[in-house]
Amino acid sequence: MPALNTLGIAHRFIQEHLSPGGFCIDATAGRGYDTAFLCQIVGPAGRVLAFDIQQEALDSTRSLLQERGLSDIAQLHLDSHHHMEQYAEEGTVDCITFNFGYLPRGDHRICTHPQTSIPAIQQGLRLLKPGGIMSLCVYYGGDSGFEEKDALMEYLQTIDSKVYTVLKLEFFNRPNCPPIPVMIWKEA
Repeated sequence: MPALNTLGIAHRFIQEHLSPGGFCIDATAGRGYDTAFLCQIVGPAGRVLAFDIQQEALDSTRSLLQERGLSDIAQLHLDSHHHMEQYAEEGTVDCITFNFGYLPRGDHRICTHPQTSIPAIQQGLRLLKPGGIMSLCVYYGGDSGFEEKDALMEYLQTIDSKVYTVLKLEFFNRPNCPPIPVMIWKEA
């Protein structure tokens, strides 16, 4: 059973809605854990695109995929998540994942920003097929992320409720700035 943390909640949500043979996008590859997770679910008949702006992140992702025998399922792109629309057609994607913040164990000065994150979400919503899902893990606090968190939360409230359901969860009794899991369903 996945851990009861932001990523564990996102993974549980994805497991319940994604099937073998699916087409997924990991919009923020980071250390590769979401990319590998998606590859394991969609299997050899599926496809996963993973994006990151840092070569270190893609190298880490590539290494993890090789270690787990999943390299043939994923395509890695050294590009920003707000360019994903150039790599997939509208209405074709089953699942998109985002982890906002900075690369774990990486340079905290290199992080996601609302100026690219919100357009990336908007593109992702168009790319999702009917019944498709999106998970957002919003990491903030410490030395980064408050501006992005506030902008994302404000934007998410404006998403068309006739087409999408947006669910924001909170860790209510955890100290400091616990990450925020957000799940989005596109109506079938």
